[in-house]
Amino acid sequence: MQTLDKPVEETLDQPLMIAGKVFQSRLMTGTGKYRSFEEMRQSIATSRCEIVTVAVRRVQTNAPGHEGLAEALDWTKLWMLPNTAGCQTAEDAVRVARLGREMAKLLGQEDNNFVKLEVIPDAKYLLPDPIGTLRAAMELVKEGFAVLPYINADPILAKHLEEVGCVTVMPLGSPIGSGQGIRNADNIRIIIENAKIPVVVDAGIGTPSEAAQAMEMGADALLINTAIAQAQAPAMMAKAMGMATQSGRLAYLAGRIPIKSYANASSPTDGTVTG
Repeated sequence: MQTLDKPVEETLDQPLMIAGKVFQSRLMTGTGKYRSFEEMRQSIATSRCEIVTVAVRRVQTNAPGHEGLAEALDWTKLWMLPNTAGCQTAEDAVRVARLGREMAKLLGQEDNNFVKLEVIPDAKYLLPDPIGTLRAAMELVKEGFAVLPYINADPILAKHLEEVGCVTVMPLGSPIGSGQGIRNADNIRIIIENAKIPVVVDAGIGTPSEAAQAMEMGADALLINTAIAQAQAPAMMAKAMGMATQSGRLAYLAGRIPIKSYANASSPTDGTVTG
């Protein structure tokens, strides 16, 4: 029976857990493509996210828009997710992951072994390399990393990555930065059905309705960057995405009604007044 001293969502849900670490928010955000650090800070705050991904190579090289990024956020309140964006081979991704772990330590997160693994040799469509991703994941797991691999929505690859010890799988909804929404829904559903680790839908989400759709499908979390950073009002969009993530999660837990091919009156037909 529902108790009155707790919100309904607290009686049905548990916090997100990744590699033994607990997070209250199921929305992860990024730090790229913002027009200014101030817009980035406001957006991260209004989204209420706890995990923020950072491109290691761009920070290390002080790439445009990334100068001083590591110092721009309060890492006592946010969990850094270093990513291997820009890496085209497994070997390069492993090397950059090691740099990312050291970067997290320098910012005070001594126990942070997280890495978002990206191996992307395709410059036009930015699709991840499944073979290179699996090879890099196997090596990084051996080295003690908590690996969150970015992949195409391939259920077989997702299962292989789980079996080698990855702590999540992160299938793309559609090509990164495209804003096309969830174009791989059927495969993502299969991944969610089969996975025993969290499934994080990453890339392609453009609107809060698409964020809610991914969560309603049963995804454990979302990673959204471009749709927030490139919005006309990023902080407002960030808040909307955070709310949509929560809304979609609650809808999934509540359980939608079955889809029927016929009408079903919402008012009772028994005991009605007849002429």
